[in-house]
Amino acid sequence: MNRTWQPAGPPRSAPATGAARRPRSPAPPRRALAVLHVGVFMAVLDTFIVVVAAPAVQDGLGASDSDVQLVLAGYQLTYAVALITGARLGDRFGRRRCFIIGVSVFTLASAACAVAPGPGALIAARLVQGLGAAVMFPQVFATIQTLLPPEQRPRAFGMLGAVIGAAGVCGQILGGLLLSADLFGASWRPVFWVNVPIGLITLALTAVLVPESRHPDDHRLDLAGMAVLTLALTLLIVPVIAGREAGWPVWSRISPAAGALALIAFAAVERRLEARGGSPLLRLGLLRTRAFAVGMLLILLTYCGINSFFLVLSVTLQDGLGLDPLSAGLFYLPFAAAFLAGSLAAGRSARYGLRLLQAGALILALGHGAALAVVACSGDSLTPWFLAGPLLVVGAGNGVLVTPLLNAVLSRVRPAETGMASGVLSTGQQIGGSGGVAVVGVIFYGTLGRGGHRDASAYGHALTASLVLCLALAVAVSALVPLLPPTGQEPRRPPGL
Repeated sequence: MNRTWQPAGPPRSAPATGAARRPRSPAPPRRALAVLHVGVFMAVLDTFIVVVAAPAVQDGLGASDSDVQLVLAGYQLTYAVALITGARLGDRFGRRRCFIIGVSVFTLASAACAVAPGPGALIAARLVQGLGAAVMFPQVFATIQTLLPPEQRPRAFGMLGAVIGAAGVCGQILGGLLLSADLFGASWRPVFWVNVPIGLITLALTAVLVPESRHPDDHRLDLAGMAVLTLALTLLIVPVIAGREAGWPVWSRISPAAGALALIAFAAVERRLEARGGSPLLRLGLLRTRAFAVGMLLILLTYCGINSFFLVLSVTLQDGLGLDPLSAGLFYLPFAAAFLAGSLAAGRSARYGLRLLQAGALILALGHGAALAVVACSGDSLTPWFLAGPLLVVGAGNGVLVTPLLNAVLSRVRPAETGMASGVLSTGQQIGGSGGVAVVGVIFYGTLGRGGHRDASAYGHALTASLVLCLALAVAVSALVPLLPPTGQEPRRPPGL
């Protein structure tokens, strides 16, 4: 295991009299991980809190529909595009240092969002926010892998999964509370100000409690790889995020093909650099290991289902069933509780290996199936409370599935590739989530047609069509889990890698 952080000074020699003292093993770094979790919480929270605040932002700044879409999507865009680069920066320059830089950029950008005088300034600040999150987020995965021995990692990933789930729900609840309170008559601006004190506290605690780590064998930065990969991901992700709102113009159909060509060019650049003995942004051999390749496919499908489910359920609750943002956020509390319980249980049950992943996928499929049956049979009489039970099961399934899945993907990665794998994994989460939102948006709004607000039947019909996709994704995940290598089996690298 790669642990490059060391005590500040040389070890003291043993006293002249008496036997040499056996060095004490360090205590579990719970405080360091708790600080890193605060950064994760803040980054995920910001994704959901702004969704709740979007209508108030539009009214307060006189923004157009496309402006609001860019406020929401700009953060996701720079976040997703820069994650792999952010992870490699941590490998080279130090993960604690990059975490501090990422939190600093995120905090300053949050303040800029809060004081933005117009839509353009807000969009620009959101882009910078995404860059800060991209530098901050992958350091958490890499630090867990570096700081903890293998037997402690499943529980750490369990807590990380619980934090991510809780942040998503808290974003909607806190957004509703802040908008309802209208603090100092500031309307939507407190949803960004809330990041500033959290960020400052995180910076202070990180400097004291989080040890530094890096991959000491990294050479010069792969600037060519960074440039080509950024171009490729931008061409692939922008149509997914903004294409539907723009009416799928010609550029949104051409861009993915150009992005695919850019990915081929990126592979050529990385292969050439590695052949010369350099340190590429992404070692292509990593993608050829069965555990990582299958795991990344599972990550894509899982997050595609999570984000798409959140979108259609939130829209149905508010626009179709008449809940205000705060009530809709509070409605997710059973989901959050079940997700937390499932995550913590999965973290303590790592010995069950692939059976745990299979159980999580099946529970998730059961929850989506129950929701589908309830909505399809309710018709005009659909109410939010009909969905409370299925939502509880969906939360438990996600908690049991997502937590060991993160560990299953990273646990078989060599220490030298920890940061790289963390960036790829985080990028897969974002691409899967964005892709799910795009696909389910087409299904949901296409089925909804001209259904009006508070039309429970129309929204229920659209939700039914969307839940078919969510159920299919859960079934696909369940079918793919057996393709992962058994627990404890190291992936074999192709010859020459």
